[in-house]
Amino acid sequence: MTTETERPSDFIRDIVADDLRTDKYKQICTRFPPEPNGYLHIGHAKSICLNFGIAREFGGICNIRMDDTNPIKEEAEYVESIMTDVHWLIDGWADKHVGGVPFYASDYFDRFYEYAVDLIRKGKAYVCDMTPEETDAYRRLGKASSFRDRPIEENLDLFARMKAGEFSDGARTLRAKIDVNAANIWLRDPVLYRIRHASHHRTGDKWCIYPMYDWAHTLSDYIEGITHSVCTLEFEVHRPLYNWILEALELPEPRPHQYEFARLNLTYSVMSKRKLIQLVNEKLVSGWDDPRMLTISGLRRRGVTASALRAFAYNIGITKYPSMTDMAVLEHTMRGELNRTATRRLAVLRPIKVVLTKLPFSRELYIESDDFMETPPPKYFRLRPGGEVRLKYAYIIKCDEVVKDAAGNVAELRCTVDLDSKSGGPTAGRKVKGTIHWVSAAQAIDAEVRLYDRLFSVSEPDSGGDFKSFINPNSLEVVTAKCEPALAKAHPEERYQFERLGYFVLDPDSTHEKQVWNRTITLRDTWTKEAKK
Repeated sequence: MTTETERPSDFIRDIVADDLRTDKYKQICTRFPPEPNGYLHIGHAKSICLNFGIAREFGGICNIRMDDTNPIKEEAEYVESIMTDVHWLIDGWADKHVGGVPFYASDYFDRFYEYAVDLIRKGKAYVCDMTPEETDAYRRLGKASSFRDRPIEENLDLFARMKAGEFSDGARTLRAKIDVNAANIWLRDPVLYRIRHASHHRTGDKWCIYPMYDWAHTLSDYIEGITHSVCTLEFEVHRPLYNWILEALELPEPRPHQYEFARLNLTYSVMSKRKLIQLVNEKLVSGWDDPRMLTISGLRRRGVTASALRAFAYNIGITKYPSMTDMAVLEHTMRGELNRTATRRLAVLRPIKVVLTKLPFSRELYIESDDFMETPPPKYFRLRPGGEVRLKYAYIIKCDEVVKDAAGNVAELRCTVDLDSKSGGPTAGRKVKGTIHWVSAAQAIDAEVRLYDRLFSVSEPDSGGDFKSFINPNSLEVVTAKCEPALAKAHPEERYQFERLGYFVLDPDSTHEKQVWNRTITLRDTWTKEAKK
């Protein structure tokens, strides 16, 4: 397993190392460019760790840049959430390599416009009057627009009038003049600007034309001095357009270069931001930070640590080939770290009262209801009528009587206790096969415990049908637990192991009057066994 003090080995890092060795660049500069139209998810965490990791390992910098070129979908709330998530993930690790806090593509709108004017003057862009539907159809057919050969001066005039707001949305676009018959459809005279009369979250109503992704992305990289523009694999077909823009504008070296890697695909999850928005808007989850969501904020609220998430991102590797990562890999990483670092405490999630018929340390206790069965199966070593178990760290007890309520449910157990069986006592060495945890009824504190599990019940919810139909109905169970009194002083930033039960963290909903705990992960993988059935 690669640790944070080691440099991972992959093809992108090999390229970076070679570029430094040959003195191609004096300093490495990468960037993380999210679009502020939703919260970041675990796939973004992989990209953050790659881009900031390269800057950290090679003594470079990494810019955080908001790709805010679509005013209809973008909100200041998302900008704030992105910055919170990025800093949580990199603080204390790569925060000394941040190039700026943050950059915005909208910072460069004036320069983008001037570059577009220059492209028109060079005869390499034109204003097109076709509708968006016609433009898409012509590009699919490899057919030239009838406006392709407009004179340069007319294009300059129309583009200025587009900027001035004379035309309605969709009436005209600015298109690159490349090759309508190119094998790569992205080179078939792509749209560079569209008209959109919408207020921008930063520039207000200053602009009514907005740059398309490829134009803004390429020129933002150049303006910021990015050396290695690392994208996910779906942008590989965009790279020829990226290079064409730099060459067509005759921009001097050094120029940025784009490299692509395979995005994260994780079982039992969806990564599409559109689908995550559906889950939130349709209230199938409690919000973007629902602990069942694989958003960074959801993982943080669930109790996943930044170092565990970085370890996961490092060790799944960087490749050029799409693959599916098993959710169990993420969960194994979480368990590994929490097993090393979590504070141990006792809690009973589904309490059943035990009354000791002799008076020891406390007459009444709570144990897990799962730790008692009236008619147990073979090899059941917990408490049963007439059976004995050891209370963890304490005495051996024997169940003498089962008390039931009017509905026939077990209300409490009456047990005798061997007071000599605690460590150091005369019968401490007496062997019993079962050991169970407990809390004292008199000192126990009540707490709401939210038992989170995987949000989807199948490994590939995107593979067919409506992904929402595969939501796991058991992904959240809420119980009222009894916790040992030491947990009254629990810290929100600390992770705890409830012995025999799992790893837990205090939720922000907690108050002085009522604790709320979130289960981060169970002690053992229960899904692998189910999948094999």
